[in-house]
Amino acid sequence: MAPDETIAAHYGEPYAEQRALAAGQALVDRSNREIVRVSGPDRLTWLNDLSSQRLDTLAPGVPTQTLLLDLQGRVQHHLTLVDDGDAVWAHVEPGTSAELVAFLDKMRFMLRVEVADMTPDYAVVSVAAPGASPMTAPPEGAIAIGGDFLVPRATLADVPAPLGLRLAGIWAYEALRIEAHQPRLGFETDHKAIPHEVGWIEQAVHLNKGCYRGQETVARVHNLGHPPRRLVFLHLDGSVDTLPAHGSPVTLGSGTPAEADAETAVPGQIGFVGSSARHHELGPIALAVVKRTVPVDAELLAGGVAATQEVIVPPDAGRNVKIDPALRRRLR
Repeated sequence: MAPDETIAAHYGEPYAEQRALAAGQALVDRSNREIVRVSGPDRLTWLNDLSSQRLDTLAPGVPTQTLLLDLQGRVQHHLTLVDDGDAVWAHVEPGTSAELVAFLDKMRFMLRVEVADMTPDYAVVSVAAPGASPMTAPPEGAIAIGGDFLVPRATLADVPAPLGLRLAGIWAYEALRIEAHQPRLGFETDHKAIPHEVGWIEQAVHLNKGCYRGQETVARVHNLGHPPRRLVFLHLDGSVDTLPAHGSPVTLGSGTPAEADAETAVPGQIGFVGSSARHHELGPIALAVVKRTVPVDAELLAGGVAATQEVIVPPDAGRNVKIDPALRRRLR
């Protein structure tokens, strides 16, 4: 089952729902997302030591994002969170909270922290486009994380009316997320994704904090190299009725410049489609992850659909100053 199949795709007017959400006049049921609560006096310093973001100085009410990485710096979890003064509340992708809670419980040791899966009790609703500020105050009993509200699950059906908001489906939210160049775990990432490839280095990583698992890879790529792949925004051919599905191969199109790098100007897959949608103004659009060396002016095929690129993560992301190869080897 796809992660979003359990929530409403739309309510009969997909484009009108997009426009309303972009204007801050709609609410999206994202109750398929899962919620984790971390309480205890050591919660912020503990999470700071485990994850990629600077959290030990996080002020109450300030939303942020953080990542949990493996030892090789590959992304395992993406958390959107806030501290309310008593606890950290985070929402994560459907189907990931059990693994996240198990990992956090394993890392508690003697610290004064408690971890709980709050998914049965709370649900996520969004009242703003991804990355936008909400124009609506949260209802009583809700926890605000930017434009996302965590509301008691028992009152989910009663939330929109008092706020004066119309309902919008997940199609509206996803179209605006793609437009905003916001990656999503499990869509624009795979088992080998690192933060630099999808732009999370700016949103969910603090480059001047202490050590955490995977930090060596983050620092090495940022200071000495480039990520092997990069996130791109695609404008898709509007004359085609279908959208490329998640995981569809991205290949070079027939219009690739003849002077393109020989390494990339060959038939075969050079990336994959993460997400696609029909936008109320831009038409069919997508996010994809491609090899770093793909020319930025190369025409592409996304699941067989002609596409042009808009750069999100530049090919020279990471180290932009050339280092003598002998010195580079010593630094490794």
